[in-house]
Amino acid sequence: MKTSGNTILITGGATGIGFSLAETLVSANNQVIICGRREDKLAEAKIKLPQIQTKVCDVSKEKERESLFTWAKDNFTDLNILINNAGVQKIIDFKKGAQDLFIGENEIETNLIAQIYLASYFIPSFLNKKEAAIINISSGLGFVPIANIPIYCATKAAIHSFTLSLRYQLRDTSIKVFEIVPPPVDTAMGKGTASDEALGYRSIPPSEVANAFKVALATNGYELLIGEVKDLIIGARTNPQQTFENLNHGPAATRMNLER
Repeated sequence: MKTSGNTILITGGATGIGFSLAETLVSANNQVIICGRREDKLAEAKIKLPQIQTKVCDVSKEKERESLFTWAKDNFTDLNILINNAGVQKIIDFKKGAQDLFIGENEIETNLIAQIYLASYFIPSFLNKKEAAIINISSGLGFVPIANIPIYCATKAAIHSFTLSLRYQLRDTSIKVFEIVPPPVDTAMGKGTASDEALGYRSIPPSEVANAFKVALATNGYELLIGEVKDLIIGARTNPQQTFENLNHGPAATRMNLER
């Protein structure tokens, strides 16, 4: 697929992986639109990267998702790539019952439902494009979970499954479906993971994810396994229990609630 001349919407694009993707794609001569919940972070992103367009949107909210789609469709008729990047992550202790589920952001709405609905909104118009793409950000933790962030891991496993089905459904169309599967990333949400502590994984910079994605886009590498994720998935297939135990070993209980 072409890596320049696209019009691209990135959710959660003001910081972390999303902003690095924006930088990389702008430098490759693409028009980039980012959205996010925090107006101040969008303003900071705009100062750093004046070429981008920004839109305040909490993708966990149904009405805001619908409004984002309508705004993008009306203002960017050449839009042909959606990058579902927005994500949140929380420690959930089910010994407390449902208490932790109601504190802070809704992981299921942000990490899973938003990606599904945004894809469904844009696909009909993308079918009319010569080239188009849906890019979903999952995680190595969708293959082997960390037990104290169970909802995050479950949503990423669901995104992997959804992406496989979507790619198959759209196989005879102009829409390509990619999945980016990063290891621990040096962002606010990625710091201090149990995987860092237990396996000595190297937290990679967001720019490494963005650069790997640019290559995958050019070569139609639909499932992009970055860094140590490859070893993690091999371990999950060959020795799943030991891989799970290794990943969950260490002071993970002190992990902070962080977001991309």
